[in-house]
Amino acid sequence: MSATAIHADPGAADHGDHHGPIEIPDDPQYGLASPGKIAMWMFLVSDGFSFSGLLLAYGILRSGAKTWPPNPELHEPHLGINFTAGLTFLLICSSVTMVLAHAAAVEGNRKKLVGFLGLTILGGCLFLCGQMQEYFGIFHSLGLGEGLIAEGLHFGASSYANTFFVVTSFHGCHVLAGTIYLTVMCIRSAMGKYDGGKHDHIEILGLFWHFVDLVWILVFTFIYLL
Repeated sequence: MSATAIHADPGAADHGDHHGPIEIPDDPQYGLASPGKIAMWMFLVSDGFSFSGLLLAYGILRSGAKTWPPNPELHEPHLGINFTAGLTFLLICSSVTMVLAHAAAVEGNRKKLVGFLGLTILGGCLFLCGQMQEYFGIFHSLGLGEGLIAEGLHFGASSYANTFFVVTSFHGCHVLAGTIYLTVMCIRSAMGKYDGGKHDHIEILGLFWHFVDLVWILVFTFIYLL
């Protein structure tokens, strides 16, 4: 945080104190981090605890079950790893375009910034569509399957179904919020709000989006692969 000028208390003149602006020294704890960036990191840490709690609950339930799914008589479907692996790759690619968007913001290149933000938005939208397909089979006419709900995976039926829907839908809400956030920032970028190397807000956006992508890798590993 760069040194910032503030005005002295007008009442200080009565006591012979210094008149005019004074300098606040750099904070050694935060360095060059802006207040917005610090606030985002605080939010991400707290949000990380939320995901940790959900994954911990999943681990406890799974480790305590003799089989997984725990109720074989329900004939609950197994999760489609190949399809979800494709969604994971898509989300990782959106992180790459987010990095490129930030680089364009640093360069002051508005056209590239808007373009890469648009690609990141597309990645988020496609991921959400993929999750809707996995749940409800909205694209079953294309031969992508009827969806897990139609195949017998129902919320409330078992801890297998409950943990899957709670964890993945909670993450899906983050992707939705991130996509809306990206869209707003893309519109503001197109209006020239971040021209001239004003990239701090884009960097803060990138922190949130990279967090969402990282969490999904953990969710994919624990829920689908293990």
